[in-house]
Amino acid sequence: MEWVAGLMFLAACAVLLTGYPVAFALGGTALLFGLGGAAAGVFGYAELLALPSRLYGTMTNDTLVAVPLFVFMGVMLERSRIAEELLDSVAALFGPLRGGLGFTVILVGALLAAATGIVGATVVTMGLLSLPTMLKRGYDPALASGTICAAGTLGQVIPPSIVLVLLGDVLASAYQRAQHSMGVFAVETVSVGDLFAGALLPGLFLVLLYAGYLTVTAWRRPEAMPALEAGARAATRGGLGTLMRGLLAPLLLIGTVLGSIMAGVATPTEAAGLGAAGAMLLAAARGASSLATLRETARNTARITSMVFLILVGASLFSLVFSAYGGDDAVRGLLQDLPGGTVGAVLLVMVVMFLLGFILDFIEITFVVVPIVGPALLAMGLDPVWLGVMMAINLQTSFLTPPFGFALFYLRGVAPEEVSTGAIYRGAAPFVGLQLAALALLALWPGLATWLPGLLYP
Repeated sequence: MEWVAGLMFLAACAVLLTGYPVAFALGGTALLFGLGGAAAGVFGYAELLALPSRLYGTMTNDTLVAVPLFVFMGVMLERSRIAEELLDSVAALFGPLRGGLGFTVILVGALLAAATGIVGATVVTMGLLSLPTMLKRGYDPALASGTICAAGTLGQVIPPSIVLVLLGDVLASAYQRAQHSMGVFAVETVSVGDLFAGALLPGLFLVLLYAGYLTVTAWRRPEAMPALEAGARAATRGGLGTLMRGLLAPLLLIGTVLGSIMAGVATPTEAAGLGAAGAMLLAAARGASSLATLRETARNTARITSMVFLILVGASLFSLVFSAYGGDDAVRGLLQDLPGGTVGAVLLVMVVMFLLGFILDFIEITFVVVPIVGPALLAMGLDPVWLGVMMAINLQTSFLTPPFGFALFYLRGVAPEEVSTGAIYRGAAPFVGLQLAALALLALWPGLATWLPGLLYP
């Protein structure tokens, strides 16, 4: 009955294309195929009865508690105007340079990525604060838009990232299943901390790639990235005190959260709690209306977290029925029989995930696709940290790819009317190429992702 699993996957994709909510599309499709198969006598009700215990195990998973805490941390920092202060402070440093506003956006995007890990919030915030200023200073609209979108997506791969938390949990389960399938019962584990350490250098490398592209553009097309005029330069000079006041507190928070995880002092969940508490203290120190900010942050956190876990419920049901029909065995056989062996299998999975990124969010791909292909790929001997970072960068690339990249939609929603959709697409295209180049480099040089975890956790 493996063909039924394939038909179920196609049916779920067809329902998703109609715009129906993802969680209900996945869960509803799985229920229809499960109950239909049970009525036809080819599927047992016992498989469906295993769902409650699976969901209970998911909801009591300590690692996933980090998700609402990191979301809370990010939303609190956004609502307390930390991003605006960061932009002002970094602009004082890079403002006098040609293309300085572009470098400011990249650097602040990287800092916000490490502080929030939420792509939508970063792109919208940067679009509202930076894009009008860049246009006013004479920046090319396409270049300005592409820079903001690319900087905003760094939250996908620079830790602490919600993507890495979810990927870490899913890959840990897939790695255990892969080892069991190979007859290894003294299993090794992969943690969210391993993925955080593995993604740090590739994330910083992406920042350098972006900055290098802007440097070359400023040299070859100076009219697209003009230097600030004398009056604007004077307005950005705030001295070392202004720079440190805007940067010190966020950097201290980021360093504490990441440092505690990588030093093994705290688990990701404990560090997320520390980050949430630190974000509240920063908001209070900025003079934000504590009760109003806390209420709005809690509401947004509950909304985002509910969406994530509801999709997880639907994806768990889908995965359960898909496996019961033999879908896992079919995928494993397909990947193992591909020409090129392991290289061909990884290439196919990366291409499929990239294309699915046109129509699905990273949450759906993480919960639906990774549990299906992960065990088969890891059973081929791939390093789970390397595979997780490859997937994270791939998902980040899909956020930028026209015409359906989510980051492009986020910016389109807040961009001035004079910035056309075509300009946003043209601006994002070079950054998509840079990310694909980074993905290819990581594929050729796995040590970029595995060196730091091996050093920290020998």
